[in-house]
Parts: sequence; structure tokens; C-alpha cells
Amino acid sequence: MSLKTKALWFLSAAFFSCVNVTAQEVRKITLEEALQLGIANSNNLKIDDAKIAEAEAAIAEAKNRQLPDLKISGSYLRLTNANIDLKTARQSSEGEGTSQASKSPKVNQAVYGMANFSLPLFAGGRIKYGIESSRYLLEAANLNAGKDRNAIAYNISQAYVNLFKAVQAVKVIKENLLASQQRDADFLNKENNGIIARNDRLKAQLQTSDIELQLLETENALNIANVNMNLLLGLPETTVLEVDAAFAGQQMEDRSYADYEQLALQNRKDVQAIDFQQKAAVLSTKAAKAENYPTLALTGGYVAADIPKVLTVTNAVNAGIGVQYNLANLWKSNAVLKQSKARETQLSATQAMLVDEIRLNLNKDYQNAFVAKKKIEVYEKVQDQATENYRITKNKFDNNLVTITDLLEANVTLLSAKINVLNARADAALAYRKLLETTGVLYQ
Repeated sequence: MSLKTKALWFLSAAFFSCVNVTAQEVRKITLEEALQLGIANSNNLKIDDAKIAEAEAAIAEAKNRQLPDLKISGSYLRLTNANIDLKTARQSSEGEGTSQASKSPKVNQAVYGMANFSLPLFAGGRIKYGIESSRYLLEAANLNAGKDRNAIAYNISQAYVNLFKAVQAVKVIKENLLASQQRDADFLNKENNGIIARNDRLKAQLQTSDIELQLLETENALNIANVNMNLLLGLPETTVLEVDAAFAGQQMEDRSYADYEQLALQNRKDVQAIDFQQKAAVLSTKAAKAENYPTLALTGGYVAADIPKVLTVTNAVNAGIGVQYNLANLWKSNAVLKQSKARETQLSATQAMLVDEIRLNLNKDYQNAFVAKKKIEVYEKVQDQATENYRITKNKFDNNLVTITDLLEANVTLLSAKINVLNARADAALAYRKLLETTGVLYQ
């Protein structure tokens, strides 16, 4: 290979190495930052924002019904051989002779314009109930958005914990692999010096291969968890996230189940949303009953018309009070009223079912959080025991008191104990966050 070819190969390798490093941006992120970023980029919350905007528009529409209406219309008409018979003209011309009376103007066009004004004075309360009902539905939309934010916060927390566990598992396995590789080198020297048998050295190498396979699987799980987290946060898929282990220190507070139950009934957004929906349904029932009342409105108008050679009307202003009542209400069934009452019953039953479901889930999550917290103590004790067991077994092996199999088993037990402690801390933090999510206070 020529010197020029070597230089080109080196520059190409350096270039692609730089491109790879640049493509994978490394970003440190805490759990709180992840929550803020994920909620800001959540498509579900964008849908909730659209529903809130729709509810606000419904309020504006309901308010518009109490404002006056002003309609203007006009037309220009072309007529074909219109027969005009003016009675007043005929009567006035009877004394002047038949020939003059028989003459009528020829009309081939007409112009007219109208303006109508109407201001509702009384509608049986339908307008007022409609405005109040729309306001309650807006509150319900806001509360449902809060419920979704709470649920999304837990989903992000869960993904963050999965990423943390994968990162920690990779670190522990890499440390164990490094120690295992060093042990293989030591055993090779001992075999060459005739201290241990070749079979024992091969057993150690087999465990090293198993650890390498574990590392491959764990790194694959880490990559998947990293991509999943990036998608939740709206980040490029190539971003390498570095999590903060401080969140694992957040453990369940020493509070009774009754405290959490009271907290849930006070803060659950979905319960509050149904309460506002019930209020809106009550107002809808009142509005449906108001259909049986007449409507009263202040009316006014203006008319102008021009029919050449026949009629000209100007300054025809009118004002008055109009009453409207649909007599069909006397024999037609008020289906809207029945629907509204059924909606009230449905919401009442839904709320009762929701409260029962909250109590059930809260009890389960409270027990899970309590057990997860206790598991940390057990796993830490197991880790201490596994560490001491490995130390003793290593000393015995160095003095030819135990076999290589015993040493390798002690090493596997220690590795498993370390990973279990890390997972237990992360699981306890996540279980507590699940309890807060069920309580409704995870993300305020």
C-alpha cells in the first residue's frame, strides 16, 4: 500500500468517525426535565388543547344567542310582461272614462331592500342555561387534560426507569466482564505454570463468554429503551440520553392508606371532570324543559322598494315585540328532555364506578409501593452476603480449598445481587410514582 493510499484511508476513517460522533448527540437529562419535555411534545395533550379550544368556542357560541340579530337583504328583479292591476287607480279613474282606466303601466323590473332586527328578551332560560352548561364543559375539558398530563407523566417516568435500569445493568456487566477477563489471564498463567488444570481455565472462559452474551443482550435492551425515550420526548432517535440516578432516592412517604385515599378523592381530575359534566347535564335538563315556554323578542325593521312607474316605498320603519310559541309541544314528546335525564343518570353511575375503581387501584398501588420499598432492604442484605461469600470463596480457591465451579457460582451470585439492588431501587421509585399517579398528584 502506497503512502498516498494510506493517507487517504486514514483521512476517510477519521472523517467517518467524526460523522458518527456528531450524529449521536449525548444529552444529560433529569427526570423532571424529561417530564417537562415529554409533556410539551405530547400529541395526546395537543388533542386535549384542541378540545379545550373547542369548548371555549362553544361558550362564545352560547353567548352569541343573547346578542341581537341584524339581517339585511335586497334584490333586483327583471320581469316579463307583468300584469299590473292597481285597484286604487281603477276606482279613481272610473269617472274619467273607460279608455284611461284601462291603461296600466308596463313593468319589467323591480328593486327592494329589507333590514330586520331582533333582540331576545325571554327564552325560558335556554340561553342562560346554555352559557352556564358550556362553562362547565370547559372546566371538564381542562380537568381531562390534567388527568392526561398525570398519566403521561407516569408513562415518561416508566420509560426513564427502564432506561436507567438498562444503563446500570450494562455498567455492572461491563465491570464483571473486565474482572472475568482479568481472571482468565491469571488462570492462563497458572495453567502454564502447572498450578491449575486446563479444564478449570476453560470453565472460567466459558463464564466470560456467557457474560459477553449478557452484555450484548443488555446493550440491545439499552438501545431500545433509549429510542423509546427519545420518541416520548420528541428528540432525534440518535440522541444518547444520560439519566440521573438521583430519582432512585425518592421513596414512598410514611403515610397511611387513608391519607392517600383522601388525597385521591380530592385531586383526581377525572372525578372532578365528571362532576362538572353532571352540572352541565342538569342545566341541559333545565334547557330542555324551557322548550315548553314561548319566546319573546324585541323586533324592528326597515323596508324600501321601487317598482318603476308603479310604486316607490321609503322610510318604512317598523318596531314592536314578537312572540313565538310552537304549539306542537302540546302533543309532541320532549325527547331532548328524556335524553338529558338519561345522561344525568349515566354520569352519576359512571362517577360511582370510577370512585370504586380508584379505591381498588389505589389499594393495589399502595401495597406495591410498600413492598417495593421493603425489597430494597432485603436485596441490599443479599448483596452484602453475596459480597462476603465471594470474598471467602476466593480466599478458599486461592488456597485450593474449593473448586473453580464454586468460585464461578459465587461470582454469578454477586453479579445478580448487584443488579437486583439497582433494579429494586428503581422499581421502588417507580412504584411510588405510580401511587402518586393513581392519587392524581404526580404532575400538578
